Amino acid sequence: MFSITAIVRSRGQLTIPGKVREVLDWPKSNTVVHITATADKKMIVEPFKGQLGIDWDKVWRAIRRSRSFKGKKGNLSKFIIEDREKH
Repeated sequence: MFSITAIVRSRGQLTIPGKVREVLDWPKSNTVVHITATADKKMIVEPFKGQLGIDWDKVWRAIRRSRSFKGKKGNLSKFIIEDREKH
């Protein structure tokens, strides 16, 4: 076990440092996680072990497909990003 320092970015994003990813084999790109906030104001991040049988490749393909749609008024992905940044 070891301790390492990281930074939570402006939109709440936290990058898991490479040394941690080397020790733990599960934090990879697009991994779904379960986050628990404890009574003593700590955060526990664990691999999600919820519903079995979800085809995550299919889910991510659908997300990529929806991001590619272009409408008369512009790019849907760009609209969503701009909308999220306003809140």
